[in-house]
Amino acid sequence: MNSDKISHHISEQFNKELQDVRNKVLVMGGLVEHQLALAITAFTSGNVEIADQVIRRDSEVDVLEMTIDRECSEIIARRQPTAFDLRLLIAVIKIVREIERAGDKAVRIAQMAIRVSGVDGQYNHQYELEHMADLIKEMVHLSLDAFARLNIDEVTGITGRDANVNREYENILRRLITRMMEDPRNMARVLDVIWVARALERVGDYACNICEHLVYIVNGLDVRHLSHEEMQERIAGNSTDDVSRIRS
Repeated sequence: MNSDKISHHISEQFNKELQDVRNKVLVMGGLVEHQLALAITAFTSGNVEIADQVIRRDSEVDVLEMTIDRECSEIIARRQPTAFDLRLLIAVIKIVREIERAGDKAVRIAQMAIRVSGVDGQYNHQYELEHMADLIKEMVHLSLDAFARLNIDEVTGITGRDANVNREYENILRRLITRMMEDPRNMARVLDVIWVARALERVGDYACNICEHLVYIVNGLDVRHLSHEEMQERIAGNSTDDVSRIRS
């Protein structure tokens, strides 16, 4: 939708309110990206100070989530938006929930890093997790970048990466289970790594969910329960120019 088609019922102040909401989402997303990277570093290196930093900053994520929710609700009540604008606000409320969940996983990983930091004989966790962590961080970054640009061109490419994450997760499980069978004394430490791997796998799911909400914003399509192939077909069969007004 171009600006000429909406100028008769959308005020400049309304545009600014929508931009402000979107900018807050991006700030929140950037903070959680950073938290996730720090939490992984804390766990793989055993750095308690970094883990503490992740935990301390969690309140900033929570405050942003509540602020964005409140602003979206107020805009809906005051402006009574329709079509694209309403979809944007509804989806933003859901997206910030996905981001907040990712932030919670970062905190839990940081807490786990603190718990295992003093364990005798701690082995190098980085070997099991570094590749999977890189995949997850890239998925989160790309999903937030797609939201920033309100562009769904890369959505199926991002969600398609989830299959790689799942394969990596399964590979990690096999390696760690083998380690436990070889030496049962490794059981407690191995279970900690398995838990972190599972937390990372869930973050990948949250990134996919963000992409699905983005499709709803742009095309009005609910693709949450479609297979990857079905999503590709649905997106390919729809197009929109509704987002030009607030991409800038």
